[in-house]
Parts: sequence; structure tokens; C-alpha cells
Amino acid sequence: MADGWQWDSSLFRGSAAHYARGRLPYAPGFAEALAEALGLDGTGRLLDVGCGPGIVLLPMAPYVAEAVGVDPDTDMLAEAERQAGRRGVTNARWVAARAEDLPAGLGEFRAVVFAQSFHWTERDRVAATVREMLAPGGVFVHLSELKNPPTAPPPPPSVPPPYDRIADLVRRRLGPVRRAGQGLLVDGTPGREDLVLERAGFAHVRRLVVPAGQVVDRTADDLVAWAFSRSDSAPHLFGDELPDFERDLRALLREASPDGRFAERLPATEIMIWGPPRRD
Repeated sequence: MADGWQWDSSLFRGSAAHYARGRLPYAPGFAEALAEALGLDGTGRLLDVGCGPGIVLLPMAPYVAEAVGVDPDTDMLAEAERQAGRRGVTNARWVAARAEDLPAGLGEFRAVVFAQSFHWTERDRVAATVREMLAPGGVFVHLSELKNPPTAPPPPPSVPPPYDRIADLVRRRLGPVRRAGQGLLVDGTPGREDLVLERAGFAHVRRLVVPAGQVVDRTADDLVAWAFSRSDSAPHLFGDELPDFERDLRALLREASPDGRFAERLPATEIMIWGPPRRD
């Protein structure tokens, strides 16, 4: 976890209903690429820690016998279960727990996935626990957007989302230091997962980059959902000022694009695969 910050259950309170609409999807084909890299053939089990509304778990479910999603936010799990029903996914189950609660009697897994969630955990403790939860040949998978890719902006006359201006508006409402639950992230979230996993006895096996680059259309409603899907601008943080913030946000978006249409390129997806771990 970040120095000086403690997790609490309000981290993503109120965000579940906005997540699927607001967040850009991972690169098309990421599930197929990961399944091929791991040799998944419909057998074995997969665990998604910090699964949220099932953004990663549901596309991966067809490649395993059972997919288990763990998240401490029960609203996220309810949304994940709803999405599973819509997609006809019948081999997924959902467990309300923190990563620090593992192994939680969940058994062994062929792969344990953290999709932009590992940084919220007590990483050394969690990595050591995950190592013991892996079946022989099992792996730890870290999945995220590829950071700072050299991508071209959407072609004109497209208007890119005004993310910098949205961030400024959030800071004016919530203060200059990033909010997270009931605390503050003075120095942001930690990085260098490689060092954490090496300490836990994992060996770096493979890095996959799944390309994207498609231009996707976004509406003002999508960008409002994006803001509310984030931990640093989750709805509960604004308290009684939530309607005022949304009014100002929508005014900002109308100024940026009077017709309420925006466009941006999907980022590539980076998949880091660690394991099998060394056995002492």
C-alpha cells in the first residue's frame, strides 16, 4: 500500500454502477492472448483479485473450468453477477473479501490475476500468499493499460476527452491531494511490482502487449461515468456537493464539445506473467 495510507471500505463506494460504462475496455483480444500464453484449455481454475464488476474475469471464464472473483465491494460483486447473467457465464462465482483475507479457503488456481488492483493491497503479504495458492505450474498475472504509449490522437474534427480539465475540477472540489477512501494519497500508489514479486520468490516469465489503437466514441454521459468510476472522484467523496460537481462537470464537457461527443484511442493492454514460483 501507499505509505501513510490505509485501505477502507469506502474506496470505490458508489462507483460500481458507473464502472463498465465509464472505463475504457482492455484491448480486444486480451483474453484470447492471455489464454494462449497460459495454455488454458477449459480446465483448471482462475482467480481474479479485485475483480470489480468482472471486466477481466468474465472474458476469461470460457477458458477455465471455474473463475472466482474476489472483491471487498459488494456493489461491485452484485454488478459482476448481473453482467455474468447477461453474458450467460455460468462457471463464475463471487467472494466478498479483501486480498489480505486470502487464501480464504478458496483452494488452488492455475492463474491468479490482478487487473490494476495489486497496488491497493499489502503487496508483500499478498504476493507471498498467492504463491502458496498456485497449482503446480501456476502463475501470477498483472494486467493493466500500457502506460505512456506513443499513440496518435484521434483524427480531426474529433474532440478528445478533456481529462486534464476534469482533474482540475476534481481538485478544486476535493483539494490538491488525491483522495482515496477516507485517506489521502500524498505520493500516489506504489509501483515496481517486479521487486515485490521477486521478494516473494516469483520468476519473471513473459511480457505480453496486446495492441489496440481503435478510435472509440465517447459521450458526455460516458465521461461523467468515468469520473464517478474512479477512486479519487468516487461519488461519496463529494457528499452534499455531488449534484453541484456533476453540474459543473457537465458544463465543462459542453464547453469542450457542444454536441457532447468525444473520441479517443484505446490503449494497448500490458500483461505481465510471473511464475512458476521457485519452490524452497
